[in-house]
Amino acid sequence: MTTQYWLVKQEPEKYSWADFQRDRTTDWDGVRNYQARNNLQAMKKGDQVLFYASVTHKEVQGIATVQQTAYPDPTIDDERWVAVKLKAGAALPRPVSLAQIKADPKLAQIALIKQSRLSVIPLTKIEFDRIVKLGGR
Repeated sequence: MTTQYWLVKQEPEKYSWADFQRDRTTDWDGVRNYQARNNLQAMKKGDQVLFYASVTHKEVQGIATVQQTAYPDPTIDDERWVAVKLKAGAALPRPVSLAQIKADPKLAQIALIKQSRLSVIPLTKIEFDRIVKLGGR
């Protein structure tokens, strides 16, 4: 099975990277956009995920792994919505800002820029590796 790569966005005031590292695992729930939901459904155990702090920070802060594939979202009684379980990994030594991502020609096609409102975004391996490298890993 081939590893896939993703970026998930979260408002740090609601759930921060520090919260995620403290908890070690979390249900990635509450997604109410159909395209983002479809991306959650496509995630496989072991896929690599970048954690992006949106709104106030606008930066990639760390790496996570999909620990459990899609299951019914526990925050709503509606079978259309799903969650996945993510496991926190390493923080990036240097968070990678949205401005850095926008300025990098290798990231010109990244969905983070093209579909800025989407909260669960697929990445290519090249995009994932580039952001991780920019972050000092």
